[in-house]
Formats: sequence, C-alpha cells, structure tokens
Amino acid sequence: MIQYSLKCTNGHRFDSWFKSAEAYDKLLAAGMISCAICGSHDVQKSIMAPQVRTTKGEKEASKTPSVPLSAPSTKSEKALAEVKKYIEKNSCYVGSEFASKARAMHEGDLPERVIHGEARVEEARQLVDDGIPITPLPFMPTRKTN
Repeated sequence: MIQYSLKCTNGHRFDSWFKSAEAYDKLLAAGMISCAICGSHDVQKSIMAPQVRTTKGEKEASKTPSVPLSAPSTKSEKALAEVKKYIEKNSCYVGSEFASKARAMHEGDLPERVIHGEARVEEARQLVDDGIPITPLPFMPTRKTN
C-alpha cells in the first residue's frame, strides 16, 4: 500500500491510499480518481515526504499519538467531515449491494431505510434513469478506507 498526497486543479489537497504506484497510474488513466472535496477528475500527486520507519521508529511512534495527514484543516473540509460523520451515524452501510438494495426498496420489495454504499457508474446511471432517487457522496465510507 502507498499513500499519496493529491491535489486538484481547484487547489484542494487530500490524501488517498493505493495498492501500488502502478494501481494509482491505472486508476488515474481510467478517470477513477477524483477530488474528495469538489469531485474534479483533474487530479495529480503533490510533493510529499515518504514515511519510513525502523524498528526504533515504530517503538517511538507508538508512544506518541498520530495525527492523520488527511485531518480536516479548512472550513469546507471540516464541514465535509461533519456531513460524513452524520451520514455514517444515521444510515446503514450496505457496501457493493447499494444498487440492488436501493432498487428493492424503491420497488417495495424491502422496507425503506436510509442506506449508503458503493455502486459502479453504470449501476448508478440505471438507478437515476429508472427514477430511483440517489445522490453521490463526496467521500469514501469509513469502512472502505480503514
């Protein structure tokens, strides 16, 4: 796993994890990386210092609390963090079953409840085309990123 500091053309900065440098390149080429704040797909790596730990460094690091690189720092980042916290507290994460569960609830096959999850672009488009109300979220679910 590799963590990159990223920035979009609108000046927003955010961090994201990737399986490898090659995985990042493939996702970027496929247009699957977007700004966590504004959704722009015009994203590039920004300058960052690598984190390399030795055994001694790991012992010292465990003594001091760590602060995530992606901790909200601007007003909009803090607001987005609050929205994320609210959504995750007040809805049920259904993972990759989002599209099928949203459709089943809309058609009355499942009881209605507030859900969030993940859907492929084609699945989301089909839900919208069929009049099923959904909205994209500007963040990855905590369960997915941890």
